[in-house]
Amino acid sequence: MPDYEKITTLQNEIQAAALESELKTRNIPHFIRSYHDTVYDGIYQQTKGWGIVEAPIEFKDTILEILNDLDK
Repeated sequence: MPDYEKITTLQNEIQAAALESELKTRNIPHFIRSYHDTVYDGIYQQTKGWGIVEAPIEFKDTILEILNDLDK
């Protein structure tokens, strides 16, 4: 299994869902992690962003391009 690295920060759940759908369609290995913590009621999401996407580094440019296209 390849090493996964942080690719970028995601701003909200809608952006995360859209990106995950597109990455699955393209068979790009990835992991989306939310910063939401029920103990702190999501306080980290206010300062850090909604969460992150992790993937093998060789997919970084592709993922950032997809995310850029989704944000248009």
